[in-house]
Amino acid sequence: MATDELVKTTGIAHHGAERLPSVDIDSFNIEMKDEDGFLGDRASKGAFREILDRWRKPLRKTGEDPFGKEPSENISKKTLDAILVSDDVEASAVVHSAIEDFAQELAYVTRRFLKTKAWAKTERIVVGGGFRDSRLGELAIARTDIILKAEDFKIDLVPIRHHPDEAGLIGALHLAPSWIFEAYDSILAVDIGGTNIRCGLVETGWKKAKDLSKAKVVKSELWRHADDEPTREGAVKRLTKMLKGLIGEAEKDGFKLAPFIGIACPGVINADGSIEKGAQNLPGNWESSKFNLPASLIEGIPAIGEHDTAILMHNDGVVQGLSEVPFMQDVDRWGVLTIGTGLGNARFTNRHNGKDRDSQENGKKKSKGD
Repeated sequence: MATDELVKTTGIAHHGAERLPSVDIDSFNIEMKDEDGFLGDRASKGAFREILDRWRKPLRKTGEDPFGKEPSENISKKTLDAILVSDDVEASAVVHSAIEDFAQELAYVTRRFLKTKAWAKTERIVVGGGFRDSRLGELAIARTDIILKAEDFKIDLVPIRHHPDEAGLIGALHLAPSWIFEAYDSILAVDIGGTNIRCGLVETGWKKAKDLSKAKVVKSELWRHADDEPTREGAVKRLTKMLKGLIGEAEKDGFKLAPFIGIACPGVINADGSIEKGAQNLPGNWESSKFNLPASLIEGIPAIGEHDTAILMHNDGVVQGLSEVPFMQDVDRWGVLTIGTGLGNARFTNRHNGKDRDSQENGKKKSKGD
């Protein structure tokens, strides 16, 4: 109850909170299993490559594989997208066959989520992650939507609106306390992944749209940490440097930067900012009880402008999903699936359906009809 009161009065949640100013988070980072292992592994980027390889196999035996000897995992999304509309009918047929099989797998996984208590009565699912950023990803999502509708599931499956790289930064706005939007026009956001760390300066667009639907990333910096294989401390040092660089650029360009940093990070995030599990792909041991990323960053960036730095961290799938909050006001319950190295997932219930954040923070109690 103390958490509820805190959110109502100030909009400030704790790390990994189940209640945020705009939504309740019914579940995130569910790890379900079937007889073949983790369910998410059936609908990941790697799973698509394995399916593509299976369709190439019979053609390899006759020497007619249109992709030659190139390993399936090395064929870029851009190349596969081009093949879909090329004159090479056989290569296009192989890719279309892989998309169909992957859609069947994604439909199976989605059905399993919808059967859980946390995902009951879900009305819409947005699909993000790197796989969505391609024509083949969009086709797989659309085909999955058709499969589920043919089975009488009353649900819409749609691609995430923002580019997946930007959604993980824009979503951080919905972690922020409400006073930011009155006094400042931008925040710093961080999206941490198993391969990359991306930092961004996010403009709120609050004066144009109080629901934050006009928010945009105005500057960003990417570090592919997987190539450098840094230590954990080295990664924090580099991240601090990236953020300080963006603070300098925001000041130079005349932005009114809030003393707030929103962080999207893989895994189960504890209230104190430690990571319980799911961070195994990050550099070093981020699940150690002796490591706390928000605390480490505050040591490096104790203040932004004239105020102490506030940091809030949440699961990366949750934050990517939060970028869709302004566009989900016509439904009550919705979810996000992020197709990447694994399958990120989160389910949300809107707290103030049809109202902007102006009215969310004025201390009114929820009515029975909410």
